[in-house]
Amino acid sequence: MGDFNHPDICRRDNAAEHKQSRKFLECVDGNFLLQVIEEPTRRGAMLDLILTNKEGLVGDVKLKGSLGCSDHKMVEFRFLRAERRARSKLTTLDFRRADSGLFRDLLGRIPWDKALEGRGAQDSWLIFKGHLLQAQEQCIPTKRKSNKSTKRPPWMNKELLGKAKQKKEAYRGWKQEQLTWEEHRETVRAAREQVRKAKALIEISLARDVKGNKKSFYRYVSEKRRTRENVGPLQNETGDLVTQDMEKAEVLNDFFASVFTGKCLSHTAQAAEGRDWENAELPTVGEDQVQ
Repeated sequence: MGDFNHPDICRRDNAAEHKQSRKFLECVDGNFLLQVIEEPTRRGAMLDLILTNKEGLVGDVKLKGSLGCSDHKMVEFRFLRAERRARSKLTTLDFRRADSGLFRDLLGRIPWDKALEGRGAQDSWLIFKGHLLQAQEQCIPTKRKSNKSTKRPPWMNKELLGKAKQKKEAYRGWKQEQLTWEEHRETVRAAREQVRKAKALIEISLARDVKGNKKSFYRYVSEKRRTRENVGPLQNETGDLVTQDMEKAEVLNDFFASVFTGKCLSHTAQAAEGRDWENAELPTVGEDQVQ
């Protein structure tokens, strides 16, 4: 938060007249930040802003009178968060120590054709799930889940790790009066410049290859947003909207089971048998038909 001093920005159209203000808007959009103040804070202009990277983190924003001789309004807001919960010691599967050969052997021994013969989608899934969990219990050990997140940003490499280490050492040396402020500042500036270049290069690469590698692009966007979108309300067979997770799962499961029937498979087989696709001309499917 702070006084960003861009009075020419139009919040309604998300546009600006000056180059520096447009650059500021691009920076905010590029980092997926949200601006929560909606009223002017100084003489009809919105100069003081609150930026957050998580929707619902900041609330109860109020503008009050000026403090002292300042002509800016005071901004009062609250951080909305749940109470800190006790850390639970969770366990997770340790796939590095899994016996994949035994796992394949156990599942390969099961006569799937007979086990799933005449079963519907739900019954087939429950049978498969039971055998899978039994094999998992025998072949894949568990371990304690670590609370620390060791995942590095996609732009981080060994050279940047070295620069970050140099920056920390320079800060420590300046605090212990072993380095001057100028030497410390130069090290920090060099490290930040390297990080900016690395971020820019990987973002350009993701944007250039987005058509052929969409997963990497959206994974990067998801990590920047720091938020997860849940499945919205669904409509059940009676027309009522369901909002609970268990109810939504049941609605999706019922729909999947309704379209997963033997009649559809037999109809498809009969349609395929009735045409000689090798000798007949293949049907033409246009873009409008697919839409």
